[in-house]
Amino acid sequence: MHDKSLSATSQHRGQYLSFRIGGDDYAVDILRVQEIRGWEKVRELPDSREYVKGVLDMRGTIVPIIDLRIRFGDLDPAYSSTTVVIVVAADRGDGSRQLVGAVVDSVSDVLDVDTSNMKPPPKIGGAGARRYLQGMVSLDRGMVVLLDLDRLFETIDLEHIGDGPEDE
Repeated sequence: MHDKSLSATSQHRGQYLSFRIGGDDYAVDILRVQEIRGWEKVRELPDSREYVKGVLDMRGTIVPIIDLRIRFGDLDPAYSSTTVVIVVAADRGDGSRQLVGAVVDSVSDVLDVDTSNMKPPPKIGGAGARRYLQGMVSLDRGMVVLLDLDRLFETIDLEHIGDGPEDE
């Protein structure tokens, strides 16, 4: 019986990689992070949305690169020595996973989060952005928004990035 309570307690903890976009802190499940890379020029694709920066060839796998700063409203982000690409695995919905590179301003640290302390996103404004928020956690340094990677990238047709215009 003691083992079951330990198991239940451990299920309420999770580790998240935190990063900054502008002055805000965000985090993603660390088990979904494949690697962190410094910013480098990518192969741009014609007729792409402004937040789709292009693709990278990572050891033979073509990875779409999405600038989360642009996706979250910064129309002219700076690329500096702290700008990084966090390569994550996003579920496609059919049971398979797609690697996606997310451009952010900087990586902060790994957070050990007690998920029982996670608060739901506020129900103000439209439901658009809330659908890809897993929750929010208050820390000494301020509020950290936990992102749901699958929902964040589901609105982007990752499978067809690089195939050309959609109306062909």
